[in-house]
Amino acid sequence: NSIASLKQAIALKCTGSEFDVRITLDDSLIINHDAHYQELPIEETSYADLEMHKLSNGEKLPTLKEYLLAGMENNTSTRSICEIKPSETSAERGQEIAEKVFNLVEKLGASKMVVYISFDYDMLKKLIALDPNVRTQFLWGNIAPAQLKADGITGLDYNFSVFKKKPEWIEEAKQNHLVLNAWTVDKEADMKWLLDKGFDQITTNEPELLLKITGK
Repeated sequence: NSIASLKQAIALKCTGSEFDVRITLDDSLIINHDAHYQELPIEETSYADLEMHKLSNGEKLPTLKEYLLAGMENNTSTRSICEIKPSETSAERGQEIAEKVFNLVEKLGASKMVVYISFDYDMLKKLIALDPNVRTQFLWGNIAPAQLKADGITGLDYNFSVFKKKPEWIEEAKQNHLVLNAWTVDKEADMKWLLDKGFDQITTNEPELLLKITGK
């Protein structure tokens, strides 16, 4: 979730680089995995107050706009995998966040490089309502591929353990022309298992290892 890590993913020519979007008290869209940043609740804190605290690498806390612009710079291969985190406030707030993220992506002309993922199914459905052609992947792992297809979701990004428990979902996803992704896969044996099954994408904290295995 730092711009430095994003630039490294682009340098490695990774298929995508994942980041997490949250919203502040004053409606700033920022990049952070957890609901708290430096022990401050993000949805209850202004961006100005959050920005006072630097990331561990010395960077300022990036906004979504800054992150998207950095992802578009000198980049023709690495997609922005935009995880919109569910709201800590309400489902209605979640819908607002999804629309704000979508509108910013469109405004910056970044839509061709962005894939939206979320644990919040209704957020993804909101994005599809805004643009039926938007690329989306669901994260929870509790909905069958055929249902995802029926609802307009274009891919499934489930924990790799889900596919080991329900291997039939792999073929079902392929039959429905859905993108197959799995998280978070850091062991070589698990990477090879997914590659053997024909997965389109693998989410990992060890991209160098995965690139070595695939020979890219």
